[in-house]
Amino acid sequence: MQIALAPMEGLVDEIMRDVLTRVGGLDWCVTEFIRVCDRLLPESSFHKLAPELADGSMTRSGTPMRLQLLGSDPACLADNAALACTLGAPVIDLNFGCPAKTVNKSRGGAVLLREPELLHAIVREVRRAVPASIPVTAKMRLGYDSPDGALDCARALADGGAAQLVVHARTKVDGYKPPAHWEWVARVAEVVQVPVLANGEIWTLADWQRCREISGVDDVMLGRGLVSRPDLARQIAAMRAGEAVSEMTWQALFPLLADFWQQARRKLAPRYAPGRLKQWLAMLTRSYPEAVALFAEIRRENDCQRIDRLLGAGDSMAHAPEQALA
Repeated sequence: MQIALAPMEGLVDEIMRDVLTRVGGLDWCVTEFIRVCDRLLPESSFHKLAPELADGSMTRSGTPMRLQLLGSDPACLADNAALACTLGAPVIDLNFGCPAKTVNKSRGGAVLLREPELLHAIVREVRRAVPASIPVTAKMRLGYDSPDGALDCARALADGGAAQLVVHARTKVDGYKPPAHWEWVARVAEVVQVPVLANGEIWTLADWQRCREISGVDDVMLGRGLVSRPDLARQIAAMRAGEAVSEMTWQALFPLLADFWQQARRKLAPRYAPGRLKQWLAMLTRSYPEAVALFAEIRRENDCQRIDRLLGAGDSMAHAPEQALA
């Protein structure tokens, strides 16, 4: 069984990958997409969104990181994939699921699901360009505005050389509105000969169990559900192994939140760091009542030093995440 952390632009950056993979239960994670248009990108573009390349393409916990590309030009994607491999990318993942309007308008992400032949060409060219030892994988939705072509798209990706498919069980038009149509994951798994992961609307252990029953697949990719409940992967892994499942308390999570804040402070300008903290804290309100109270306290606060004091996030917090997870 595989449990993966989804790539989410503007949310799951290297800081979030670091924090969430340290909680445990994840087998691998994926970068935010690296946009490929009409040229070979400089190496800095890869290192900016995938700094883990400098550390063996692993997060601090030792969790493998895959590198994701997004674009529509088969040859250009192939060239950039080849370069990424020389920089240390262990797996090249291709994005055919992003629903963002700006991405789709420039012919990237889920809009390509209207063109199965192009999907096949992209995967085929990328597969040809990278070493045989490096897998090429793909993430797709069920379609642009209808799932009617989902099976054709899945076959095109697998036939092109994708070694694994992640299926976000909604169309582009569905966005992130529930429900996720897990029954279509089962249909995809029936028509391809490669492993399929189910993705979408898995917020709790009960959701995972229902997804598994309906989709018929064991492997899952967790996105917003894991960001909102950081120990969800660990819970799923424990239940799958027949072990006792215990939920992460706010007291155990809080040092991770403080560490996240300190990393954001180091990476981002003072005007942007508070927004990153508020973004995650707002998502944690779904699972933790304590997060509701803290979010209300810092919602309008943009002074980094005041937030430092609210989180108690000074030098004394430097080793708190490891202590919390011990």
